[in-house]
Amino acid sequence: MKLKIKITGPKVHDVGYRYFLMSMAMSNRIRMFEAHNTESDSNQEVLVFVDGEDKAVEAFCALAKTKRPARSESSNIAFEEFDGDIMKIGEYAQFCSTVQLNKAILVLLDMRDDLKEMKGDIKAVRKNTDMIPQISEDIKEMKTDIKEMKTDIKEMKTDIKEMKTDIKEMKEDLKGLRDDIQPGYGTSFRQVQSDVRAIKQQLGML
Repeated sequence: MKLKIKITGPKVHDVGYRYFLMSMAMSNRIRMFEAHNTESDSNQEVLVFVDGEDKAVEAFCALAKTKRPARSESSNIAFEEFDGDIMKIGEYAQFCSTVQLNKAILVLLDMRDDLKEMKGDIKAVRKNTDMIPQISEDIKEMKTDIKEMKTDIKEMKTDIKEMKTDIKEMKEDLKGLRDDIQPGYGTSFRQVQSDVRAIKQQLGML
């Protein structure tokens, strides 16, 4: 019996569907098998071709109807007769290995590029690591400078406090001088007024 099977759905690619079907075909001793990913207008498709004894193909179809890969999302499966050539399942397995090898090569190339970038990053990190002793020394000097600044600020506070005390004492001294000057200043001013009046009397100005 030769059949063409079309499995459609939103997620039937890149979930291992073809390998899943090939494994079921091998379990049912189907000697002719191949599967290919295709696209429709709205869904992904897997086209499967099988050729084998009727009971084996029927058992395979029953499994294909009820089982699917864990991450797949299929919406329809259709069966129709097929009269074209179908690849031997061993040849198809070799074909799949070649496809996977090509994919692996691309992954390995990406890994190689990532490895080169990592080496560059490691080199940069090592360069920065060499600067750590100098950075530590700079931090140590900064701590010393901050400690000295704190000491200077403390001394400035003491000086300011002493200046405030001196200013207060100067104010007290000025107040005392003012008190000493004011009584004598009043007496002298009255004496001057008396002398001026006597002079005016002698000159006949009064």
